[in-house]
Amino acid sequence: MTNGTAVSRPFRVNFAASAPQAFKALIGFDAAARDGLDPALVELVQIRASQLNGCAYCLHMHTSDARRAGESEERLHMVQVWRDAAHFFAPEEQAALALNEAVTRIAGGVPDDVYRRAAEHFDDTQLARLIALILAINTWNRIAVATAKTPGTDRHR
Repeated sequence: MTNGTAVSRPFRVNFAASAPQAFKALIGFDAAARDGLDPALVELVQIRASQLNGCAYCLHMHTSDARRAGESEERLHMVQVWRDAAHFFAPEEQAALALNEAVTRIAGGVPDDVYRRAAEHFDDTQLARLIALILAINTWNRIAVATAKTPGTDRHR
């Protein structure tokens, strides 16, 4: 309040506009993480992390992106219960989803068997990029949740 008049501003910050250097750095990190990874796997990881983090904005974005890239509705519906519907997912996708869950729910650490399974399917470069991808989507989820992004309102984070 200034001189008795209220200063009007949005309830939540526009992260991209208010922290453009951080936003651009995160876009670069995200792009570097994806480099060399299968695009379908990238979307599955982003969808599952967004489900775990309760990020409706990112979940809408990544399920829409996956559909546009040709992902089946059947697999999209099974991501949340991938362990019980493992036959819908290739072994490397299952390993990536397990690693994704362990890193997203980091409080319990990343079990050696989960890490080993992922390392069986991905070389060191791919594994490092997969971990970076998981870190990136978790960051995007936290930004979207913290700033109350509305699902379906724009095409960028």
